[in-house]
Amino acid sequence: MIRERENEGLPGVPVLLTLLAFGGLCIYAIVQAAEDPGLALIAWILALLLTVFLLVGLFMVNPNEGRVLQLFGDYAGTARVPGLRWANPLYTKKRISMRVRNFESARLKVNDNEGNPIEIAAVVVWQVVDTAEAVFEVDDYNNYVKVQTESALRNLATSYPYDAHDDALISLRGHTATVADHLKKEIQDRLGRAGCDVIEARISHLAYAPEIAASMLQRQQAGAIIAARTRIVEGAVGMVEMALELLSRRDIVELDNERKAAMVSNLLVVLCADREAQPVVNTGTIYQ
Repeated sequence: MIRERENEGLPGVPVLLTLLAFGGLCIYAIVQAAEDPGLALIAWILALLLTVFLLVGLFMVNPNEGRVLQLFGDYAGTARVPGLRWANPLYTKKRISMRVRNFESARLKVNDNEGNPIEIAAVVVWQVVDTAEAVFEVDDYNNYVKVQTESALRNLATSYPYDAHDDALISLRGHTATVADHLKKEIQDRLGRAGCDVIEARISHLAYAPEIAASMLQRQQAGAIIAARTRIVEGAVGMVEMALELLSRRDIVELDNERKAAMVSNLLVVLCADREAQPVVNTGTIYQ
């Protein structure tokens, strides 16, 4: 792999002033030698042409920008120091922006881990960190970033379900930070060869595909109800167990197995019901 190496050239302002002064001297000498043409005139003309040729070596480097220098196809280095610089006039100087950029992918239709069709899109914040790799390792690094980002996003979508009611199971909708970290790592692994660094990656759009959105909403609601009921029952059983334990430990009342069963039944009805319980005054006993 071709790695970036520095080649800042020479400071451009001193070179420019020197060449302008020498060019002015050449013009003055040519005017003086024109009165008596000879070898001196030819020499000064050639010196003026050489000065103009050397002026071609001046180039500007903007902040957060690199200039990739090549000599007849051979990589000669990268100039990063901002300002006016001078290098070999035969160098080609390609401008590469190293500023932070945003890229938002198109909305992709893919299947999640459970086979449900979903729509997903992502925003990626990235920048070029190695100009040599960006220019020479891939054909077009901008297009490379776009294609590899969408490829990584498709792979991410198939790795997780859209939604999950179990907190231990990672889902696209419920664990955005974990999914974003996975997406960033996935994209970085693909863009490292192009000399690009991923600063941030996150999902910008996530939804079920329109053809199943209504049915999946019903399924999602049913799953949420089941999950909520499961949690309610677990809590109710714990509360009943705690109540029986406290009654027994404090010796408030002595209950046989039949009375305990009746108490458990009544408490579970009250705690697990989806509406407010109606009090009933019992004037008898459990045996009458």
